[in-house]
Amino acid sequence: MSLRLSRRTLFASGGAAALAAGPVFAQNTPANDDASLAAAVDAYVARCMAAWPDQPALGVAVVKDGATVLSRGYGVKVQGKPARADEHTLFAIASNTKNVTAAALAILVDEGKVKWDEPVRTYRPGFTLSDPYIGEHITVRDTLSHRAGFGLGAGDLLFWPNSDRTRAEVLAQAAFVPIEDGFRSRYHYCNLMFVVAGAVLEAVSGMSWEAFIQTRILDKVGMTETVPLARLADASKSALPHGRVGPPLRYQGAMTPIAKSIVEVWNWDSAAAAGGICTTPTDWAKWIAVRLNDGKLPDGTRLYSEDAAREMYRPNIIVGSSAGPTAELPNRSIASTYAMGLQVQDYRGERIASHGGGSPGGISATVLIPGRKTGFSVFSNAEESFLLRALRSGITDICMGKVDVDWIADSKKLEAEGNAKSIAAAAEIDAKQAAGAPPSMPLESYAGTWRDPWYGDIVIAPKTEGRGRNRKSGLWLSFTHTPALQGWLEPYDGETFRTRFPDKREEDAFVTFSILTAKPATATVKGVSPDIDFSYDYQDLRLTRV
Repeated sequence: MSLRLSRRTLFASGGAAALAAGPVFAQNTPANDDASLAAAVDAYVARCMAAWPDQPALGVAVVKDGATVLSRGYGVKVQGKPARADEHTLFAIASNTKNVTAAALAILVDEGKVKWDEPVRTYRPGFTLSDPYIGEHITVRDTLSHRAGFGLGAGDLLFWPNSDRTRAEVLAQAAFVPIEDGFRSRYHYCNLMFVVAGAVLEAVSGMSWEAFIQTRILDKVGMTETVPLARLADASKSALPHGRVGPPLRYQGAMTPIAKSIVEVWNWDSAAAAGGICTTPTDWAKWIAVRLNDGKLPDGTRLYSEDAAREMYRPNIIVGSSAGPTAELPNRSIASTYAMGLQVQDYRGERIASHGGGSPGGISATVLIPGRKTGFSVFSNAEESFLLRALRSGITDICMGKVDVDWIADSKKLEAEGNAKSIAAAAEIDAKQAAGAPPSMPLESYAGTWRDPWYGDIVIAPKTEGRGRNRKSGLWLSFTHTPALQGWLEPYDGETFRTRFPDKREEDAFVTFSILTAKPATATVKGVSPDIDFSYDYQDLRLTRV
């Protein structure tokens, strides 16, 4: 893929662990007191916003020693409109939800109702996976640690883009999603297993995931502005999603609003345990304080025990490793790991725990520095991933008093390189289609219902629309559980076709047919763009004509 920093690199490579340092510049005065820390972060965020002028809004919170030292919104909720973002503006935080799900299970562990290393089927009898051995032995800890053996993003098409499937249907279909690697052998980011973790919570507690999160966490922490599901987020109080939808590719072109509410593009009710929460800088600062205080609430009571806190920081799988810091790479980690709902690594000689979140039109990050009792969050309502890189790494360095890298300049450099590669790739894709061979059979031969064991049906049908010069005939492809993934299927090269989804917020796909006994019998799918988000796991589909 290109050098673009997408959700794919954010999660698959372990986020901050994979970020190389940029050019060194003059050391700034360390921010030793709360006021200086807040001022330094505020000034840095303003510099970042100036460097990425298309960014509509940001939300930032910094916590130190249990107190919020900065909680602020920047920019506007909707591009071109006057309403300003502030510390009470809602943002979709996507996968930052995962550490809340882990904490919810920790509460049940403390109560003796769940054991980290007990198999899932102890709590969900009959649970199984496409590898029966893994289905029998996978534990609660495994579901929270990205080590089950699924490929990157496997099963995400069950709920991404917005799907009509229920939570129960997603859980049932998980039994058919292919597993490509060994059990507990390597790290592969997997939302689907957090859905399973949420199902364990529901089975044991007798409550829905969202009811448990609301009553056992949000209410107790005092997070009165936070909602556990995007459909509960008031659009008037939200930083609405923005993105670049081309041309020539997704993540290229002008910044534009892509939805009139968060839920329009991010309805993860069926996968809420993996990414459902929407929150504000003010509220998430309260959560950071609880995490940094190992589960202790401001009134002295506990949300979860110190033992549970230690367990949630304990590494369970290696994400990546290196030879460690150098003069040019002062922040490079020796080892990056994943614990339960948090990535844990060394960073400039200290331990940090962090996570990212990515949804259509929004990205976010949480960073905890336990040894300093300091942490922060950054929320965005656009997909400027290199801006997030600069913010996450730059604020971490400010909190540590080790500001010796110009993350803004370095991120802008990588962004320009990535854009150039993406534009070149788009031109090559179009040129190949223009020069491509025609299909070997009449178009109607490819029509029919095509079934995948885990996703379900994809229908290809002849279609004609328009009149006169605007009349168009061809094949129309529909993912039957995903309303946004419906559009023209065009010949590309021989037995390979490509989609043209009218909804430009979505990613197109190549469909390659195999001919058997004089007609197409099977098909495989893969994304068109080299920058495609990993949650479009087209490559895991194995289609057979029904």
